[in-house]
Amino acid sequence: MKIALLTYSTKPRGSVVHTWELANALHHLGHTVCVYALDKGAASSPQHEEVDEIASPPHRQLACPMRLIPARPAPDDIDGLIQQRIQEFVAALQQESDRYDVYHAQDCIGANALVQLKERGQVHHVVRTVHHVEDYESIYLQQCQDKSIRLPDLCLCVSDRWQQALRTDYNIDAPRVVNGVDQQRFSPALDGSETALKTAYQLTGHPIYLTVGGIEPRKNSIRLLEAFAQVQAQQPQAQLIIAGGATLFDYQPYREQFFQRAAALGIMDALVLPGVIPDADLPGMYRCADVFCFPSIKEGWGLVVLEAIAAGLPVVTANETPFTEFLTSEQAILVNPGSVEQIAQGMLAASEPKRSHALVEQSRGILARYTWEKSAQMHLQAYQSLVHSH
Repeated sequence: MKIALLTYSTKPRGSVVHTWELANALHHLGHTVCVYALDKGAASSPQHEEVDEIASPPHRQLACPMRLIPARPAPDDIDGLIQQRIQEFVAALQQESDRYDVYHAQDCIGANALVQLKERGQVHHVVRTVHHVEDYESIYLQQCQDKSIRLPDLCLCVSDRWQQALRTDYNIDAPRVVNGVDQQRFSPALDGSETALKTAYQLTGHPIYLTVGGIEPRKNSIRLLEAFAQVQAQQPQAQLIIAGGATLFDYQPYREQFFQRAAALGIMDALVLPGVIPDADLPGMYRCADVFCFPSIKEGWGLVVLEAIAAGLPVVTANETPFTEFLTSEQAILVNPGSVEQIAQGMLAASEPKRSHALVEQSRGILARYTWEKSAQMHLQAYQSLVHSH
C-alpha cells in the first residue's frame, strides 16, 4: 500500500512519536510510506524537501521519506494559529504529485486539512487516530475537533477508554490499535552516556524522580510538585526532573502558578526543568532516574509509561483508564491523581529497593504485547478494510 501519515510537529510528543514509529514499522513490512510534518525549522527550506536516513528529521531517524511543511509565524490567538496550521497542510498537499491509498492524520490539524481536500475530491480514504478528546473552551476548536472525528472515512483509537467515548459520544465504532515500544532504543542496559547526561543536566541527587510531558494541567504538574515537596521532606537529596513540553497550546497561567507554588514550597533547587530534551538523550535520561512518575489526569494511552518500563524503571501512575487497561497494581503503583498524599506515598514506595525491584520484574512482562510491528499490522488490516469497502 501507499500510505501518507500526517503529524503536526517534528518535536517529540506522544502522537508525533507514534507517527514516526508507525511509519518505520509500515516501511519495514514492505509498504510505501511518507510522513508529512509541520515544522517551524522548514520555513526557509524548500517545501518538498525529502529527508532520508542521512538527512534525518529533527528528532528521530526515519527509514522512509519525510516532507517538512513550513509552519510559518502564526497569530498569538490559538484559533488563528490552528486555522493557519490547517491551511499550511492543505496548501502543501495540494501541490503534491504523489497520490496515496490512505491518508492518515494523528491529530485534529492534519485531519481537518484532509477533510477539506477530501471534500474537493483531491484525496481519498481519510483516516484519523483519536488519541484523546479535549475539552476546549473555544467554539472554533470544538468545531475543529468535532469535524476531525466525524468526517474522516475511518477513526482509530489506542485505548478502550477512548474507543468507548467515541461509541458513546459520536456513535462511531473505532477499531483499536496498539502503541509499541522499541526495546533496543529503550533498555535498562547502560551504554556509557549516563555519566555525561548526569553532568549536563546536573543530576546530583538521590533518588531521582522523572516525568516526561512538561508542565501543563492534564499532566497534573502542580499536584506532582506538591507531592514531591512531601517526598523531599523525607528524602532531602531527592530531585524531580520534568522533561518535555512541546505543545501548540499556551499554558502560561498554569506554569506561573506552578513556579509560584514551587517557590512557596522552597523546592526550586531540587527541580530539573530542561524543557524538550534532544530525542537522543531520552533513553539515557530514563536510565539516570530511579522512579518514573506520571499521575496524568487525561491521556490517550501513555506512551512514555511504556518507555519507562522498557528502560527498567518502577512506575507511579494514575489508578484510572487508560493506564489500568494495561497495568495492574503488581506492575505499577496506581494512585488517585487527585490526592497529593497518595502520589507522594506512591513515589516513596516506588523508591524502596525491594518494591522497586518487584515492580520492574512484574511490569516487563507486558512489553511483548506492545510492539510497533504489531501496531503496523493492525493498522494495515484497518486500511485494507477501508479501501476494499470503498
